Amino acid sequence: MEAAKTENKDGLAGIKNSWKKFIEEENSSAAKTNRHGMKILYEKELSDHLNSIRFRILFLLLAVIMFIALYGAIGSISSAAQSTDAKTAAAATSEFIFLKLFTTSGSNIYSFSTFIAFLGPLVGIMLGFDAINEEMAQGTLNRLAAQPIYRDTIINAKFLAGATAVAIMIFSIGGIAAGFSMVATGLIPTGEQIARLVIYLLLATVYICLWLAWAEFFSVVCRHAATAALACVAIWLVLTLFQSLIASGIASLVYPLTGANAQMNMLNNYQTQMAWNRVSPYYLFSEITSILMNPNVHSTNVISIMESQEGAVASYLTLGQSMLQIVPHIITMIAVAVVGFAAAYISFMRKEIRA
Repeated sequence: MEAAKTENKDGLAGIKNSWKKFIEEENSSAAKTNRHGMKILYEKELSDHLNSIRFRILFLLLAVIMFIALYGAIGSISSAAQSTDAKTAAAATSEFIFLKLFTTSGSNIYSFSTFIAFLGPLVGIMLGFDAINEEMAQGTLNRLAAQPIYRDTIINAKFLAGATAVAIMIFSIGGIAAGFSMVATGLIPTGEQIARLVIYLLLATVYICLWLAWAEFFSVVCRHAATAALACVAIWLVLTLFQSLIASGIASLVYPLTGANAQMNMLNNYQTQMAWNRVSPYYLFSEITSILMNPNVHSTNVISIMESQEGAVASYLTLGQSMLQIVPHIITMIAVAVVGFAAAYISFMRKEIRA
C-alpha cells in the first residue's frame, strides 16, 4: 500500500511538473510571438508613415518654412552687424551667433523656433488623429486584433511608430537647417552650441509627441476621423492662440490694474498670467526655447527679464545651468504626454473593436 501511495504521489508530481513546464513553454512562446508581432507592427506603421503623402507634405512644408525663416534671420543679423562698429560686431559674432539664427525673426517672417512651436503640434495631430478610428472604419482593426498578439501591442506600436516618424522629421529638418546655416554664413558652431541645438531638437520631438499622444486618444474615443481632427485642432487653437488672452483676462479679473491698488497688483497680475499661460504646452516650449537657445536668459521670472532689459545680466549660463532652469518645463511636458498616452491606452483596451 505504501509503495502504491508513493507511486501515485510521484505520478501526480510528474503530471504537475509536466503541466507547469507546458504552461511556461506556452507563456514563453506567447511572449516571443508578441515581441515578434510588436516588431512587425511597428515596422509596418513606421513604413506607412514614411511612405505616406501626408508625411511628405508635412516634411516639405517644414523644410520650406525653415529655409525662409533662416534666410530672414541671416538678413536681420547681417543688418544689425552692419549698423554697429567693428568691435561690437566682432563681440556679437562670438556670442552664440549660430544659435541666434534659429531664434531671430526676419523683417516680415517669424523665426525657425517660433514656427516649430506653432506648427509642430499640427505634425503630431496629423500623424495621430486617424490612427485607430480610420482602421475601425475600414474594418482592418478587428482582423488585426484577431492575430496572436497582445491587444496593447497595437496602440503601443502605433504610438512608437508615430514618435519615430516625428523624430526623423525634426532631426532631419534641424540637420538641414544647421548645414544650410554653416554654408550660408561660414560660422562653425562650438561643441556647446551643437549640444544645445541637439537638446532643443530632442525637446521639440517630445513637444510634438505630446500632441501625437492626445491625437491618438481622440482617435480612440471619436468614431470618425474628422471629429477627432476637429477636436485636436480646436484644443490647439485655444492653447496656442487664445491662451494668453484667457490668462490676461483671468489675471485682470483677480488683480485689476486700475484703481487704488493698481501698483500693488502689478506683480501679482504678472505672476497669475505666467501661471495660466503655462497651462499651454506652446508657452512651456517657448520658454524652453528662450532659455536653452539663448544662454543670456537666466530665467523667465519678472526680475530676470527686467535685469536683462536693463543690461544688468552680462554673464552667460552654461549648458548645465540652462538645463536646470527648464527641468520643471520638461517634466511637465513629459507628464502631459504620458497622461495623454495613458488615456489613449486605457480607452483602447476598454473599447470593443471586434463587433
